[in-house]
Amino acid sequence: MASSLYLCNQNLNYPLSHGRKSSYLCKNTSLSAFWGHGYCKFSQHLRTVSFQRTPFVKAMASNSKSDRQQVEITYDPDERLNKLADEIDKTAGLSRLTLFSPCKINVFLRITRKREDGFHELASLFHVISLGDTIKFSLSPSKSKDRLSTNVPGVPLDDSNLIIKALNLYRKKTGSDNFFWIHLDKKVPTGAGLGGGSSNAATALWAANQFNSCAASEKELQEWSSEIGSDIPFFFSRGVAYCTGKGEVVKDIPPPIPLDMSMVLIKPPQACSTVEVYKRLRLDQTSTVDPVTLLEKISKSGISQDVCINDLEPPAFEVLPSLKRLKQRVLAAGRGQYDAVFMSGSGSTIVGIGSPDPPQFVYDDDDYQDVFLSEACFLTRGENQWYTEPGTTMSSLESPSDLSSTID
Repeated sequence: MASSLYLCNQNLNYPLSHGRKSSYLCKNTSLSAFWGHGYCKFSQHLRTVSFQRTPFVKAMASNSKSDRQQVEITYDPDERLNKLADEIDKTAGLSRLTLFSPCKINVFLRITRKREDGFHELASLFHVISLGDTIKFSLSPSKSKDRLSTNVPGVPLDDSNLIIKALNLYRKKTGSDNFFWIHLDKKVPTGAGLGGGSSNAATALWAANQFNSCAASEKELQEWSSEIGSDIPFFFSRGVAYCTGKGEVVKDIPPPIPLDMSMVLIKPPQACSTVEVYKRLRLDQTSTVDPVTLLEKISKSGISQDVCINDLEPPAFEVLPSLKRLKQRVLAAGRGQYDAVFMSGSGSTIVGIGSPDPPQFVYDDDDYQDVFLSEACFLTRGENQWYTEPGTTMSSLESPSDLSSTID
């Protein structure tokens, strides 16, 4: 008997035998009963429908007295329901979004002068790396307040948090009335010189713009972000940039370092106060190498110890003498394992580039039992996409119909 296609609803009754006591395929049964090993997930307002597609579900029944009297129904949901899901995705608004918020390292960091406004002029090669936080955004029914939660203690949850500052800034600039419930899954340590908070702020600006139908350009987001932090504009680059000014002047450059080059991050539990580090900075003791020369050398010959200069290391080592000892021990124990060992930002993370493995003394010495360790690699992003954690499909694209992989 030829197979037929039926879109079964809750009230559809179909007899499977002829002229006898009937059995029913779909009596008072919801559509979900037919998914088998697949699943159907509907978010608020049926915004997103995600299917693990199955080719068909087959049901058969036979007359107990005569096996020759049979009816067969083949139910194939792909053709009609997946088209319906696609149409829903195209027209529905965004209500939830999960984004990766990566941190950065300073491959070199030159401090060139003190400005009239009291800040220091810097020239640095910034590069995003694969260590990062995960931030979940949900539209709040409230039109007056954001709500922030996190998985670690000590992170401020009020308006002093850069995430909330970024959302307030976006509303101020665009007139948006969207407020959010935000959960921050924190993996980047604080006080590390890795720009974790700045990345969170940039990610929040990007997310707010997605919920507002991309009302602002990336260039506008980048310019606005400098109002709340000098490192934030960098994250609106493609992931690698030559930064000057206070850090807010961002020049995108092609990646000068292979993205698959591995590294290890070693951060002691003590943090370095950026304010204290700059207080101890003496410009007459900084490097005299032209930062453009450093950039050209890295682009031509790659990473080496002599190009990974950080003018904030000496004052940071005064603030935290144990950090200087840590760098010296990593250099000595590495025995050529690393192409370069240096401090990122104003500390207190020591970076070893060239290997993902920390030196053995970090495991053996009781003085380092509480250090933070992480391997990482370099990371960039595509045009009109946010950063994606390696090994995942998490991403953010321009239109709500392209956001199915990031929506819970």
